Amino acid sequence: MKKFLLYTILILTAISMLAPFLIMVLVSFSAGNQISFTDISGLTQNLTLSNYSHVTNTIPVSRYFINSLIVSVFTTIGQIIVSTLAGYAFARISFRGRNLIFFIILITMFIPPQVNIIPLFFLMRELHLVDTYPALILPGIFGGFGVFMMRQHFLSFPKELEDASIIDGCNKFQMFYKIVCPLALPAIATLAIFTFISSWNSFVWPLIITNSEAMRTLPLGLAVFKGSYREVIEWGDLLACSLICTLPAVIIFLLGKKHIINDMMKGGVKG
Repeated sequence: MKKFLLYTILILTAISMLAPFLIMVLVSFSAGNQISFTDISGLTQNLTLSNYSHVTNTIPVSRYFINSLIVSVFTTIGQIIVSTLAGYAFARISFRGRNLIFFIILITMFIPPQVNIIPLFFLMRELHLVDTYPALILPGIFGGFGVFMMRQHFLSFPKELEDASIIDGCNKFQMFYKIVCPLALPAIATLAIFTFISSWNSFVWPLIITNSEAMRTLPLGLAVFKGSYREVIEWGDLLACSLICTLPAVIIFLLGKKHIINDMMKGGVKG
């Protein structure tokens, strides 16, 4: 009886979470005169791709998509490199001021991102990087969360592995990329997924640092497309554009959820 109630609650929770996404998918493939949020069954009749063709003809979706992909991929790669190196150094290398520096990094996690926007903008302006890819990528590479996450993961590594690699003639860097990184793959994959989704969904910073249509990302394109309506909103077109923005992040999560679960289970067992 307890299991039945538990599974019932889980199923109902899953349905409540998936229902908005499924409705968005159905509406995006429905003609404008068939859309009725009071009669969901009518959305499955006469599905069409006209909404997507209208979106692609109204705004340069492919350009926005490429911009978001470039920014998200390079931000994720940079975040992984910086966070794994810094996390390993804070966890396994003793140097003067290590704890103080790490404490300062932790403090930055409690600062609201909105506080940094104006100083970042002035910095990018002085570097002549406004409306460029580096301005969109660089701020997302450095973050306290990634360093903290990787440090905690590296602290769980047995010291015997390091001793064995030193006996085999490995230096610190060889030990890092030959032994530590392969064993830390679940944590690295988890950090990559979080970083990619966060960068993909970023709206405020791209809105401030870009001023040309050629540098807009998908979230900005969605806002521009929504703002093009003045009186009657075409929900099919709007949700088709929303699905284009959402689908890549969903795919990345589904492909990497195995690593997230493995990392959480590994941390739970060690805890």
